[in-house]
Amino acid sequence: MINIDNLSYKYVGNEDKDVLAVNDVNLQIQKGEFVVILGHNGSGKSTLAKLINGLLVPSDGNVFVNGMNTREEELIWNIRQTAGMVFQNPDNQIVATIVEEDVAFGPENQGIESKEIRRRVDEALKIVGMYKYRTHAPHLLSGGQKQRIAIAGVLAMNPQCIILDEPTAMLDPSGRKEVMNTISKLNREENKTIVHITHYMDEAVNADRIVVMSQGKIILQGTPKEVFSHVDEVKKLGLDVPQVTELAYKLRKEGIDVPVDVLTVEELVMKL
Repeated sequence: MINIDNLSYKYVGNEDKDVLAVNDVNLQIQKGEFVVILGHNGSGKSTLAKLINGLLVPSDGNVFVNGMNTREEELIWNIRQTAGMVFQNPDNQIVATIVEEDVAFGPENQGIESKEIRRRVDEALKIVGMYKYRTHAPHLLSGGQKQRIAIAGVLAMNPQCIILDEPTAMLDPSGRKEVMNTISKLNREENKTIVHITHYMDEAVNADRIVVMSQGKIILQGTPKEVFSHVDEVKKLGLDVPQVTELAYKLRKEGIDVPVDVLTVEELVMKL
């Protein structure tokens, strides 16, 4: 679905102080895969998201989305229909005063006929669990509900891939849980390719693969168990591991024989 080939991106600053935000990155993401990209602020993960979606054009290298090169301007419309993007702040993505009208905004711009728009809007709202709010005003909803509306708006355009750039950063714990459940459902039930960018470790536990970035480079990648078993290495990058993994790590240091790649409370209880 996504093929990133020797990709670099440089932000041009004042007084020749250029910042290399993405530095010679190679990454392949398969159709239907759930990939989480982790990294602290300034690691290049959000820049990478914008490069995949064609919001930025590479300084060097190429990004192919379903075989389409993001450098080719005439393909950008198709690329954005293939890979939809959900941003950090749901308020910045909501454009209408009624939920269903907001979700219809994308397909309307695609020139889809009205009967098909109606079907897509209803289906998208049902998938994210917001159908009963279809006639509500978005500004009266909670942060988690607004973000689910934003996801429905992307879904209504029927993309094969959804890129989520820290979609839970501005939400409370219950809002985060709502959004994460929705993302998992899209991947498992709708077979959407998910690229989820976050700095919350717990959100990465159910991914197929984790990619850890630092200073514009990929430092670690593998399954959640593989990545989080490198506790010291992850911490050196200024990141945490899931709390349960850290507890298992500390228990091992005290001589208790538990695996270091534990990711859930249930798993640790069974091992103990």
